[in-house]
Amino acid sequence: MTTATEISNRIIEAVMAQKLAPGSRLGEQQLAMLFDCSRTIVREALTRLATRGIVTVSARRGWYVIEPSQDEAREAFEARRVIELGLLHQLKVVDKTALRQLKSHLQREKAALAGTDVGMRSFLLGDFHVCLAECLGNSLLADTLRDFTARTTLIAMLYQSSHDAAQSCADHVRIVEALEAGDIAGAEALMSEHIGTVQSALRLQASSDPLAGLRDALAPVRKSPAQATPPARARKPRAAKSSPSPASDPDAPADASTYLGALL
Repeated sequence: MTTATEISNRIIEAVMAQKLAPGSRLGEQQLAMLFDCSRTIVREALTRLATRGIVTVSARRGWYVIEPSQDEAREAFEARRVIELGLLHQLKVVDKTALRQLKSHLQREKAALAGTDVGMRSFLLGDFHVCLAECLGNSLLADTLRDFTARTTLIAMLYQSSHDAAQSCADHVRIVEALEAGDIAGAEALMSEHIGTVQSALRLQASSDPLAGLRDALAPVRKSPAQATPPARARKPRAAKSSPSPASDPDAPADASTYLGALL
């Protein structure tokens, strides 16, 4: 039977591969059927992901993939910068085994760039940072970076990042080359530049206004002068009294367009 850990890992992988968009609903029953397990196990997996900041739950709406705000986006990149630069800053030397693993990962990145599997490409580009932490011997930071990388992937999707995948791969190559040359400070500087470039590619507004969309939608409609001042109509001779028309009859049903126009 599928475990809660396996389910949470699959969801994280789907997020990093950009197969689960921000705001995607995660139904307990659907996931239980998909993974052939009980809803209790699914709920345990989703609860873990909620603790890690990947999903959120509403009592009435259920479980959803998070939709990070602009402030949360900035905080996520700041956290990644602190963790990854700190990891490199304390590094003394990189052993040959770690370098082989990093180079193998880069080969997979390049192959994904040349292929058509966009999901695999997205996953590998994000997973490079997790792989780096693992290769440098810090599994705890690798787990933390996996969550932050998933969050920044959602941020890139939500805020329509214009960052080029080929540039990310090239940045990773330069970082590994600096590590192989023993230039730890250079690798740290390159990582800082890389994270900053990815962050700057996001389409974040200069100032966050939570009511901007609603304010624009409810702004007064600008009318043309002809619409603002209807032309005067010539007075017609009074006609003989007749039965009231539907428009003047108070008991007649109102015209729908007239009624909606009065409301607006």
